[in-house]
Amino acid sequence: MTLPSSALTFRLRRGAPLVSLAVAGAALLSACSPIRLLDRLVPTDTYQFQGGIAYGPAPRQRLDVYQPLPSAQPAADARPLVVFFFGGTWTSGDRASYRFMGEALAARGAVVVVPDYGLSPGFTYPVFVQDSARAVKWALDNAAQWGADPRQVYVMGHSSGGYNAAMVALDDRWLGELGASPKQLAGWIGLAGPYDFLPIGDPQAQAAFNWPGTPRDSQPLSHVTPAAPRALLLAAAKDDLVYPDRNTGRMAAALRAAGVPVQVRLFDNLSHVTLVGAFARPLQWLGGPVLPPVVDFLGLASVPSHKGAR
Repeated sequence: MTLPSSALTFRLRRGAPLVSLAVAGAALLSACSPIRLLDRLVPTDTYQFQGGIAYGPAPRQRLDVYQPLPSAQPAADARPLVVFFFGGTWTSGDRASYRFMGEALAARGAVVVVPDYGLSPGFTYPVFVQDSARAVKWALDNAAQWGADPRQVYVMGHSSGGYNAAMVALDDRWLGELGASPKQLAGWIGLAGPYDFLPIGDPQAQAAFNWPGTPRDSQPLSHVTPAAPRALLLAAAKDDLVYPDRNTGRMAAALRAAGVPVQVRLFDNLSHVTLVGAFARPLQWLGGPVLPPVVDFLGLASVPSHKGAR
């Protein structure tokens, strides 16, 4: 079924190409292959890791922390902390599959937190936003303990995870419920995030948002104000899963109209999936590069500042 241009689909098409790897020949990963395959190819000696930390009582309220090596720049207590939310149409995904993202940023000096969160159909909106806010509150409260600057906490996400990041950064209800505020964030980073997607056409997203009973204020675009944190928005220019004109373009325009600093980068040679895959060290040559604008936005070194990388 072809959706009209006013609707969005988040589901990856079975058999759609993900990326070609020149490793022992040309091995093809498809969109239906687990993205965790990338983790087998990234270094394990460029960061320190602690996993399975509880940020709440529920089984899915667990997170992993990636810390820079002691020799990495910037110095401890001056490092940014990035909370990264994975995508998957709010129905799939797990933190263990995104070690490549933790490595990419921790190797350059950021403390990285990758949480799980409640997924549909077991949980629907707003539970996954509430879980995301709870993880961010944990990060705000514990940043110094992990060697990060509490004044430099960022939220970041890809696809539906970009939605989670946007809602936490823009809609003060969620952190407000926990005694915190988006004003405590140093910024937010959206990778091909859906920010304005009513009506909902995809069956998985419909279930996640209880369509057609989805409230209008579930849309991040509805919550842009002059108080919003500064933003970096990245997208594939020809993304046909989460349309960049409607989502990244409209969000950037709304932020600018509100006087909020925003940077936008569109990539002609990346897809919805390879946009995030290109953060993996073996794939950083793909169509981007995507890492430099993120590193610059976070105020980090452009290359790893240690000798541990393989």
